[in-house]
Amino acid sequence: MKRFSWFNATSLTLGFAFLYLPMIILIVYSFNASKLVTVWAGFSTRWYGELLRDEAFLDAAWVTLQVAVASSTIATVLGTMAAHVMVRAGRFWGRTLFSGMIYAPLVMPEVITGLSLLLLFINIGLDRGILTIILAHTTFSMCYVSVVVSSRLVSFDRSLEEAALDLGCSPFEAFRLVTLPIILPAVISGWLLAFTLSLDDLVIASFTAGPSATTLPIKIFSSIRLGVSPEINALSTILIAIVAAGVITASLVSKRAAVRQAAEEREAVRAPA
Repeated sequence: MKRFSWFNATSLTLGFAFLYLPMIILIVYSFNASKLVTVWAGFSTRWYGELLRDEAFLDAAWVTLQVAVASSTIATVLGTMAAHVMVRAGRFWGRTLFSGMIYAPLVMPEVITGLSLLLLFINIGLDRGILTIILAHTTFSMCYVSVVVSSRLVSFDRSLEEAALDLGCSPFEAFRLVTLPIILPAVISGWLLAFTLSLDDLVIASFTAGPSATTLPIKIFSSIRLGVSPEINALSTILIAIVAAGVITASLVSKRAAVRQAAEEREAVRAPA
């Protein structure tokens, strides 16, 4: 077995420090009593209270959550349908164009996507707001869902669907009762990916948002242009805590499921034939 050398240890330490040291500094200074983010004046939770009383940030967070839930749900439905067509429909007229239109947002610069959607909304007379942000986020996140779900459908055993059809199920019932439960982890993964992309998007939302709808990334970016405030540090710390809690919860659930599956396999081996 290859030993863990000092070079590997140093590289790993520097890599983790580069990734996580700025977050640690941000978290520490979110409890700074001073309004100057670079001067430590003692421990205080003042800025968390100020953040909770800031209506602009709360409204932006609520708009962001609405957009993320709606766009990820629509993108998951459309992306799953597109993946099913790509994997199951075989060759059909226009397949190359269809697949190109699905996967184009993966490689298209966000500036081009945002500008093209802005021109589209202007030409059709649609006022910019929450609806236009939802449509824009659905457009670029649907392709990610399609990739995730199609990768699961490729390895799916179609004999299960054929057995359901032989037993009298219609194609829709076979998909709903057999296929969907099996590919559900991939569908959920696609939804979470689309949800995360929507929460994190700044460029496309900047083109498609209107005065009545400001997302949290736009609000943060606008505030930072005037200078980093302690409220931004407090907000970032809350977001880091939410993400960390989600990762830990997912890890515990996954570990518990693996332990349960291993126990069931041992019981199956011990059971008499």
